[in-house]
Amino acid sequence: MHIHYISEQNSILNHFLAQIRDVTIQKDSMRFRKNIERIGEIMAYELSKTLDYEKIDVQTPLGTKHTTTIADHVVLCSILRAGLALHTGFMNIFDNAENGFVSAYRHHYDNDDKFEILVEYQAAPSFEDKNLILIDPMLATGQSIVAVLQKLHLEQKPKTIHIAVVIAAPEGIAFLEKNLPANCHLWVAALDEKLNEKNYIVPGLGDAGDLAYGSKL
Repeated sequence: MHIHYISEQNSILNHFLAQIRDVTIQKDSMRFRKNIERIGEIMAYELSKTLDYEKIDVQTPLGTKHTTTIADHVVLCSILRAGLALHTGFMNIFDNAENGFVSAYRHHYDNDDKFEILVEYQAAPSFEDKNLILIDPMLATGQSIVAVLQKLHLEQKPKTIHIAVVIAAPEGIAFLEKNLPANCHLWVAALDEKLNEKNYIVPGLGDAGDLAYGSKL
């Protein structure tokens, strides 16, 4: 798996990452969503550098400009509900992309720390020979991403699979490397220290879905 750590070089990305982690700023859910969206825009820009382009001529009022335009077909697929704000950021950049949505959540079947990932809903276009970008803010254990890709079946083979996450734990990255094809690309805005005993990322930021959209039952 090809891993891209975007925050290794200082940029405005780190400013937005700091804000989504700050417990005081987190109280403003609108700002949290907007910062996640901004992070998505930055990640999409960086990812766009790896896609294929073709030469075109553009007619301006004063002449003709030789330039390039994106040649690849892109499908954005986010994991509900936490992925929605990040999805918006990607959609702002890849404005001609097709869009898909999949639900995934931790089901604590014994009301303890043990859980399984349930994927119960999907609405997605064909991925055949397209660039599939799977979007999820938090890469903790990695089980949700693997479960979603298995649910999608990928019978129509994408040209490339990109996975975009805001914050990742080393354990989740290791799980993806073990369970996904070697030609996948993982885009990470920030790599954190570890998972705690409840499999939450430390230092992380808390529950991204709750912070963006409110607490759930």
